[in-house]
Amino acid sequence: MAKRPIKEVESLIPAKPKDGPKVEKKEKDEKSQAERKSEPFPEIHDFEIFMLSNKRSLKTIKEYKLFIAQMLIWVDKPARKVTAADLERYKTHMSIEKNYSKNSMYIHIKAIQAFYSFLEMDIAEKIVPPKRAASLPKYLSEEEMAKLFAAARSDPVNGIRDYALLAVLGFTGLRVSELCHLNVEDIDFSEKTIKVRSGKGDKDRIVIFEEETEEALKNHLTYKDRHISKSDPAAVFVSAIKERMIPHTVEEIVKRCAQKAGIPKRVTPHVLRHTMATTLLKHGADIRIIQQLLGHSSIATTQIYTHVDEEMLKRAYSKSKPEYK
Repeated sequence: MAKRPIKEVESLIPAKPKDGPKVEKKEKDEKSQAERKSEPFPEIHDFEIFMLSNKRSLKTIKEYKLFIAQMLIWVDKPARKVTAADLERYKTHMSIEKNYSKNSMYIHIKAIQAFYSFLEMDIAEKIVPPKRAASLPKYLSEEEMAKLFAAARSDPVNGIRDYALLAVLGFTGLRVSELCHLNVEDIDFSEKTIKVRSGKGDKDRIVIFEEETEEALKNHLTYKDRHISKSDPAAVFVSAIKERMIPHTVEEIVKRCAQKAGIPKRVTPHVLRHTMATTLLKHGADIRIIQQLLGHSSIATTQIYTHVDEEMLKRAYSKSKPEYK
């Protein structure tokens, strides 16, 4: 298979970003190459317009463009010249040479299938993606959440902001992207609700918060108005450079507070979302209420939480077990 000239590839690799998660250089180079080379493929641009018109999330659009460009670069053919055999070889390449996980391969293949369906070509229909590995959500205990909050409050510089941020994540179950897009006008303190605008799937919804989060948010917004001059006035949470917070910054704050609290688990904003859902279920909340609060379009997505808490399952079984006497 023909290879691209090394100089051509190197010229396409952008400079190292100043901020962002650490990624292995080889992986970053491959992604940079694919992102740059997606531009000459007119079909990818047309597919992007199609996805935008169908209200796909910006994250999905970016990922799909990247995955398709990576495939086209590897097969070294125009999009409409690719064959079913090429795609089967690429699937083998992802599995054996790249050692992608089942989940990663599943997403790549789904992107390719959607792309060729858009082009009205049937070459990807018979490519079978591997079954995604089923994994139970990771979550924190209520004791660990208390330690996390205490660690955030103890920070002499950013404690007010970080505690409010963790309280919103832990008590409302917002996704990290939803938290970053949160505006002051979206918070209704009189009703203790937050309007989530254009959440996943471009759907609005209402989430509820309680007194602890109310106090934390009011303290944070008061401090922000008085002491953080020239920051984004609309944004609820801003970074050290006074701009709207981005997901990576939120992830770093959560990670830092977890380490300070002595929690050995890997704690992310999504773990706090899982924690909220699991705790609500443990306390007897109806699964459909949790579905609405989390913004799940399907109850099947929410039902995974019914398999999480082992002690809750044991208590339910002990209470309801049959008596064969």
